[in-house]
Amino acid sequence: MEEALRRKRPVRAAFRADDPAFREHALPLSTSYTPAGSLYLADLWYYPNGPVAGAEPLVLDLQAREIGYYHVPTYMADQSGDLVFQVPLRALIAIDSWVHVFIADMVFGQFARGARFEKRANDELRFKLKILGKAIYEGRQVLECSEAVIVGKNCIIDPSAIIKGPTIIGDNVTINAGAVIDNCLIGNNVNISQDVQLMLSVIGDGAFLPFRSAMFMTTVMENSMVAQNTCLQMCVIGRNTFIGAGSTFTDYNLIPIPLRARDGNGDLSLSNRPVLGGCVGHNCRIGSGMIIYPARTIESDVVLAASGERRVIDRDVTFAQSDHHKWKLAHLHQTPYHRNLKAEVESW
Repeated sequence: MEEALRRKRPVRAAFRADDPAFREHALPLSTSYTPAGSLYLADLWYYPNGPVAGAEPLVLDLQAREIGYYHVPTYMADQSGDLVFQVPLRALIAIDSWVHVFIADMVFGQFARGARFEKRANDELRFKLKILGKAIYEGRQVLECSEAVIVGKNCIIDPSAIIKGPTIIGDNVTINAGAVIDNCLIGNNVNISQDVQLMLSVIGDGAFLPFRSAMFMTTVMENSMVAQNTCLQMCVIGRNTFIGAGSTFTDYNLIPIPLRARDGNGDLSLSNRPVLGGCVGHNCRIGSGMIIYPARTIESDVVLAASGERRVIDRDVTFAQSDHHKWKLAHLHQTPYHRNLKAEVESW
């Protein structure tokens, strides 16, 4: 915006094709960007005097930094070796796929916030001294002091919980004994039970995480519940969704097959991610003990019950394939995201 205001003429946001953060994370699976030579134009304009034709490109430098996030053991390694993200200090991304929600929250969100925090601590002596002073005064490690961990109002945090920053915790949050939280964003009215493990994750308002659930680089949207002993890695979970106890979302193919995910057109395309979890839509009910293969998508309003026929999810699951369609009491499951399709399914 500063550059657009300085130019005082119509501009359109653009990215260089060789910008590492854009090339590696924003462009794959996208449908929103318009190619223009060596640039990609984004759907973001600035018009100082109202819309006119011929806005010139304003190239955005995302200021990417390469940051490792996953060490691959020798027996699992392929040509990619250790896994890295191109983390931008400036973040802008179009959301065309659920993978972009993952990128926006984790790479362009949690990782980028940590990178900006680290850069500021290195560049600004006053900020560094402020952090050190707070840590010494509070008798805590640097990343556990109140300058790195921001806590909202009316929170209840057990003294045995371990919270490391940069972390933001909303209002009316309960964090019970033994919980470990590392570089996360926690919304309002969240209940985190005993021994829950959260790392580089985003937890939406009203979420409930029972004991020993574990999340790594995962987004859980508002009013959802992830039951005990469930492990989510690099996943996106929609709002008002229940994930049953003991479920596991895998994120790494045992042989180096490229992972594909749904793009902005709904087609399977290369995700450019060697490691990627799954996606569950809004208002879903997933039974206990399920195993979901990497990059699989479960559509909104779906109910999946573990059975002898279906306990391993190795394909995307659509609403038409939901288990509740076979039950006599199917009408008890509300389907706000498929009202029209529900009538079609019942007519079959």
